[in-house]
This record gives sequence, structure tokens and C-alpha cells, in this order.
Amino acid sequence: MITDILVIIAMLSGLLFFVATTVGIIRFPDFYSRVHAAGKGDTLSTTLFLGGAILFIMRDFSGENLLTAGKLLLIVFYIFIASPTATHAIIDAGYEFRVPYWTRSSGKKGTEGDEENEENMDDGFYPDDLKG
Repeated sequence: MITDILVIIAMLSGLLFFVATTVGIIRFPDFYSRVHAAGKGDTLSTTLFLGGAILFIMRDFSGENLLTAGKLLLIVFYIFIASPTATHAIIDAGYEFRVPYWTRSSGKKGTEGDEENEENMDDGFYPDDLKG
């Protein structure tokens, strides 16, 4: 009974973070903040989902269920390592290719993909060795 409640809480929390990630990807103004939302939300929500699955599997303790739970724990460990690393690599590639970041200057809104206000986008801050 208690494990069922914990499974439901973990699964609903994972769903909530997936929805928040989707909203962040849609609503955030530039590449960097969108990738940040995707990386953080995806890692946490997937971990919560898999944690709920591990709790559900371990309700009936047996050798087979223990092996399955161990495999799911390895997947969680892999996600904890791979997702932030991939997010960092994507953001680093965007920085190297000089993808502009969003700033609100002089009260005007200019966001990535907003053709009408594209002139309000700053070129971003780049060290002198990257300026071309």
C-alpha cells in the first residue's frame, strides 16, 4: 500500500517535470536556456519515472525482480552521466559557433526566431580570441 503511493508520487512528479521541461523548451527565448531546460528536466523526470518503476518492481521481492531493478539502476546511472555531458557538449558547440544569446536591451524584445525584432538581438559576449 505504501509502496503504491510512493510509485504514484514518483510517476506523477516525473510527469510534472516532463511538462515543465516542455513548457521551458517552448517558452524560453534562446538556444542556451532551452537546452538548459531540456537537460535538467529530462534528467530529473526520467530518474523519477525509473525510480517509480524500480519501486513498483520491487514490491514482490525475488531474484528476477532484483536483477531487473539493478538494470534500471544502471540506466539511471548512465542517464546521470550522459545527459549533463551531452547538454554541455551541445551548449559548447553553440558557443563555438557563436549562437547569440538573448538579452533585453533598451526595453525592446528580440528573441531567436523573431524576425521582426531580430535587430534587437545582441551578438552576445565572446572572448577576444573567438571574435572573427
